[in-house]
Amino acid sequence: MTPFNSLRYYLSEHPSIVGFRWSHAQSWGSTWSFLFSSIALYISAAVLLHALLLLLFRHRRPLPLGPVPAAHSLCMALISATIFAGTVLSAAAEIRDSRWLWRRSRTTPFQWLLCFPLGTRPSGRVFFWSYVYYLSRFLHALRSFVAILRYRKLSFFKLFNHSIMIFMSFLWLEFSQSFQVLAILLTTLVYSVVYGYRFWTAVGLPSACFPFVVNCQMALLSCNLVCHFGVLLLHFVKGGCNGIGAWVFNSVLNGAILLLVLNFYVKMHLRKISEEFTITFLHHLFNLMHYRAESGKLD
Repeated sequence: MTPFNSLRYYLSEHPSIVGFRWSHAQSWGSTWSFLFSSIALYISAAVLLHALLLLLFRHRRPLPLGPVPAAHSLCMALISATIFAGTVLSAAAEIRDSRWLWRRSRTTPFQWLLCFPLGTRPSGRVFFWSYVYYLSRFLHALRSFVAILRYRKLSFFKLFNHSIMIFMSFLWLEFSQSFQVLAILLTTLVYSVVYGYRFWTAVGLPSACFPFVVNCQMALLSCNLVCHFGVLLLHFVKGGCNGIGAWVFNSVLNGAILLLVLNFYVKMHLRKISEEFTITFLHHLFNLMHYRAESGKLD
């Protein structure tokens, strides 16, 4: 067996992947009670950690974490790359196995990526990787605790974003929501790059000369926004997409995240423009004072 065939087997043809089925009885973390209690526990733990640090340490200097941030970034980069590869191979296998069925309804693979047919059940290859992605969101949420310890700040955006990501990935599985395959591919591709960059900078290598992470997040949200319009169009043209109710709720949450990112992005650029204006003004003022001083000496 060649390395590629071996990789394809373990990422898309393994019996555990092919025979996967989202079930409240068999899948860990698949109940509504677990979802809400875990999100509540995550938010409470983050707030409690921040409060304890304020009580125990009067100063706001960052706490040394050693290799923990770099290890977390490397772990997330590898997991994201694995999920991306597994989803690509699994989607290709599903398209290969279901092509004969789609010909009757004149459905193309790209349309399937955006719009699941009505009656789709959360089982099979792509839903296995959707489940792995859902579980990885809990590991992703640990970055909030790293940020609290490292920067001594509690970010509402991080808590909201991580909680929403856990909630949305649960909805994908619970309602066999359309668009989730493409959303996982886009998100894991961007996250593998972002966390690879964070690992790169965490080990002391030079950073980019522009806000790399924020720009990647903006690109991801923009692609998601375009794809959401595609889902809406196919829903009316093709006679319905599976899990459209969850998709609508998902879209509202994505819109809230987009507004928060845009707000941060605009503030960051306004602050940068303000700093550049201040530096330029002081530079010209210094030159003017220097010129007047020289003129006085000549007189």
